[in-house]
Amino acid sequence: MFESVLVANRGEIARRIIRTVQRMGLRAIAVYSEADADLPFVREADEAILLGPANPAQSYLDAEKVLRAARESGAQAIHPGYGFFSENAAFARAVAEAGIVWIGPSPEAIERMGDKINARNLMEEAGVPVAAGTRTPVTDLEQAVAAAEEIGYPLMVKTAGGGGGIGMGVAHDAEGLAKAFEQASRAAARFGGTPAILLEHYIERARHVEVQILGLTDGTVLALGERDCSVQRRHQKVVEESPSPGITQELRERMLAAAVRAGEAVGYLGAGTVECLVDADKQDFVFLEMNTRLQVEHPVTELVTGVDLVEQQLRIAAGERTDLDATPRGHAIEFRVYAEDPKRFFPGPGKIAVWSEPSGEGVRVDSGYTEGNTVTPFYDPLMAKLCVYGQTRAEALERARGAVADFKVEGPKNNLPFCAELLEHPEFVDGSYDTGLVSRMRA
Repeated sequence: MFESVLVANRGEIARRIIRTVQRMGLRAIAVYSEADADLPFVREADEAILLGPANPAQSYLDAEKVLRAARESGAQAIHPGYGFFSENAAFARAVAEAGIVWIGPSPEAIERMGDKINARNLMEEAGVPVAAGTRTPVTDLEQAVAAAEEIGYPLMVKTAGGGGGIGMGVAHDAEGLAKAFEQASRAAARFGGTPAILLEHYIERARHVEVQILGLTDGTVLALGERDCSVQRRHQKVVEESPSPGITQELRERMLAAAVRAGEAVGYLGAGTVECLVDADKQDFVFLEMNTRLQVEHPVTELVTGVDLVEQQLRIAAGERTDLDATPRGHAIEFRVYAEDPKRFFPGPGKIAVWSEPSGEGVRVDSGYTEGNTVTPFYDPLMAKLCVYGQTRAEALERARGAVADFKVEGPKNNLPFCAELLEHPEFVDGSYDTGLVSRMRA
C-alpha cells in the first residue's frame, strides 16, 4: 500500500475521500483554488497546496499544476474523485508516466467507455441489451433526419463524449430533432471535444437505474446492487435510492449479470457504474452508458452493503486482493443538497449564515461546506449529500422526512424545500415515479 494520496478534487467529495485515506493511516494531500481556501477539506487534509485562481482551467483542470503538486508533496497516488480529471484518459496516463499510482481504471477502459457510441457497440457485442440507435457518429442534421426515419420517434439525442446528461434532449418529431440536435451539438463543442452525436430510441416514462460494479485485482467483477436515479431535473440526478422500488427481482438479477459482463468486456479495475434505462411496464432495460469513476451517489451503496467504496478503490489500486461480502441489506436514499432555487433549480450561490446538519440513527451527511463558508458561482452548486438508511423503504422515508426538516441552511438558496415536497409526493412515496416526475411537479 502506498503511504500518501493526493485528492485531485474539491468540496464534499474531496472531504469524503480524505476521511477514508486518513482512517486507513495514510497521508492525505489536498489541492485547492483561491476560491476554496476556507473550505473544510483544505484544513482537514494533512497538507494542502494552492493551485491557482478560481477558474477551474487555472486550478483543478490544470494538469501540470496538479502533477507538480503531487511531485512537491511526495504523493504516491492520486484519487480524482468525480468530475474534473476523473474520466480523463490522458491525465491518467500522465499520472502513471510520472511514477504515481492512478486510483481508477486503466486509461484504455476510460477511453473505450468514454465514447458513448463506441461503448454502446462494445456492450452490444458483449451481450448487454442496447436500444435501437446509431452505430456510427452523427455529425450533421441531414444524417440525423435519415437516422431518425430508420430508428423511429421518440429519440434521445446526446453527445457521444462527456457525461452527466449534459446536452441531452428528446425529440418527438423532425422539428424537435432539429432543436435537440442543435442543443447537443453546442454541448458537444463545449464539453465533449467532439462534434459527434448519438441517437437512440427513447423509452417514454423510463426509470434510470444503475449498477455499482467493482473490478478486483484477480480479474473478477462484482455487482454491488443497483441504485435508482430517476428523480432528475434537466437530466441531472437529484435523489437516488437503493434498492430500486420499480424493478422485480428477476429484472434486478438480469441487470446485475449484464453489468458484470460490461465490466469484464473492458477488463475493468476499481469502482465503476453501468447505467441503464428501464421500461418499468415491460420490466426490461437497455444500456445507457458507463461511468468509469466513483459516482456522486455512491453512499447509498455503501449504506446497504457496508462496503467503503473509496477504501476498495485504494486497495485495488495498490494491487491488494480483497474478499467482500457485498450483499445489500435494507434501504438507503440520498438527497443532493444544492445551492439553488427550489422551484426553477437555478444556482443561488452566497455566504452561508446558518449551517446545521441533521443527525441520528440511519442519517449520514457528506458535506463540503460549513457555517461562514461561501458557495461561489465557479463550481457545481452541490453543498452536501443527505443520506438516510432504514431496514425498510418506509423506515428510510420516515427518517428522511425528519432529517430534511432538521437540516438548516441560510444564506444561499437551497433545494431542501423541494426535498421535503418530494417526500410527500404520492409517486415518490409509493415508488412508482420515473424520470419525468420533477417535470410533472413543476408543470
